[in-house]
Parts: sequence; structure tokens; C-alpha cells
Amino acid sequence: MTSDNALMTIANSQDLREETLSFVRACLRPDGGYAPSPDAQYPGNSDTGLSDLAAVTYAAVLAKTLGCELPRSEASVEFIHKHQRSDGSFVNLGGTMKPGDDLAILYNTAQGVVSLRALGHKPRIDPTPVMRRFFEGEAYRKLPWYTTSFFPLFYAALGQPFPAHCRKALSDHMIANQTEDGYLQNHIAAAFHMAHFYRLVGEKTPRAREMVKRALRDQKPDGGWNILQPSWDVHACFDALFVLRQLGGDSAECRRAIARAAEWAMSCRNPDGGFGHFPGWHSDMDAVYFQFGTLIQAELIPGVRRDLPDAHTLSWGHAMLPGKQY
Repeated sequence: MTSDNALMTIANSQDLREETLSFVRACLRPDGGYAPSPDAQYPGNSDTGLSDLAAVTYAAVLAKTLGCELPRSEASVEFIHKHQRSDGSFVNLGGTMKPGDDLAILYNTAQGVVSLRALGHKPRIDPTPVMRRFFEGEAYRKLPWYTTSFFPLFYAALGQPFPAHCRKALSDHMIANQTEDGYLQNHIAAAFHMAHFYRLVGEKTPRAREMVKRALRDQKPDGGWNILQPSWDVHACFDALFVLRQLGGDSAECRRAIARAAEWAMSCRNPDGGFGHFPGWHSDMDAVYFQFGTLIQAELIPGVRRDLPDAHTLSWGHAMLPGKQY
């Protein structure tokens, strides 16, 4: 295992930052989109396997976080615009998601708005009617628990207030199903999205103390949180670290757990400058966002913009400062 001093030396080096950015740039496609990997035969895993909007979104938000420009950013903007339909929704034009499914519509529309915001642009067609439809017939109740924070993130990225009735509906839905240990669905991913939801709306997370205790208890000896089958846990370390950092109050126990989580994320780094979802896995733009985002949350990456007033709009909260109201 890497010692704390060695971890700090590696993660604070300019090399790690630049090599990660080099991997991101190597994923740029001629049309302005981003591939899951420079390896043309690799189909992507998790988000990048589901939608061709995932990789360009993660490239855009990481670049903004680090205060750098993406190459050919205008081509990327056009790539994203081409995914918007006349009703305002965004759809995947690549990946395994079925574009007409509710989950795909929610995921892609949120990602489209977030990526355009990170690149300094807005959707050409108002996408808010798409989100309103989820609440007119309570379709939000049929979505996976890991989607709850997509809604306030969408409105934040648009620069619009999250409608009060939507906030209440989702909040009531989560609270009614939250267990005594603070979790939803007995999994860190759903708990993370609950915590992310309440940070985005500026309210206290219900049973936050219990959620932190459960996250600390679930951390494995190697520093990760991959407790269930791997397909469930590809983002578990990032998710748990967000909970600890945002809700843990900077306790010594949380700081130790965060350091161990950063060490685990570093163990997923590959010689090509990218990261895999688990040690030894293929480098993937999705994993780059979540593993590098873990290191950003652990404050181990140099040159991170910590003064961004819209840090909360950058995907899943890696740039949000604990305690700050956005």
C-alpha cells in the first residue's frame, strides 16, 4: 500500500494533472465528441457505455474545474447541440441507452445542459418542459433512486430556480424511503444522490449523521467501497467521499477515510494517464471523472478552481466546497 507521504507526492505532482488532461485530450473525436478511451475498440463502461454525451460532459466539467480550455471546444458545443430534439430533450446518438426511455431522457437532458454550461453556452431550445413532465404524472417515482439529484442539477445548470413543488415531491419521496442508517436502497449511490440533492437545494440532509456513520463503517480495508457486484459500485468511492466531505464536519475519522479513499482511487490509475473503474480495469473517461474527481475532493490536485460561483453545476459535486451555499 502507498504511504500517506508518497500518495501526497504523487497526487500533488503536476505530472498527474497534466497526464490526466493528456488522456482526456486524446479522447477527442473529429466531430467534437469524446470517446470513452483513445482505444477505438473499447466501447465504454457505465456512463460512457450508455450515452455518447457522458464523455464530452466529463471532459468539459474537468477542464472548467482546472481552469483550462478544451481543444476545439466550439466543435464540442455543436456536437452537444445536435443531440437536442425539437421538444427540448437531449438524446443519446450513441451508446446502449434507448433514447425514448424516461431514464435516458432525464440522463441525457441533464448531461446536455451541464456540458453546455461548462462550455459557456445554453441550449437552443428550452428543455424545462421535459423535466416538468416527470412530475405531472409522478413518473419520477418510477426512476432509479440514483436519479434524484439530476433534477436540481438540471435547474442549477440552467440558472433557474428548482420549482418548489418538484423539490417537495422528491424530498418527500426520499424521506419516506430512507432507512434509519441514512441510506436509500441499502447502497451508497442512492445515499450520495440524496446528499447531493440537499446540498444543491441548500437544505440539511435528513439523517446526515447516520449516513456518515454508515459510509465510514462500509469502507473496505483497501479504502474503497466496492461491496456489491462491480457493476453497482463503479462510482462508490466517489459517492462515499462526497458524503464524508460534505456531511462529515471535517472530523478526524472522516479525514482518515478520505485519505484512504484517495489512495484507492490512485490504485486505479493506468500507465496511459487514465483511470479505470477498479484497479487493473481499462482506462475510461467515466472512470477518469470519478477517480480524478475523488482526488479533487480530497484536495490533492494542484490548480483546481475553488472560487467558481457555479461549482455546483459541474456534474456530481466534485468542486463544491463543504458548507458553502450556492
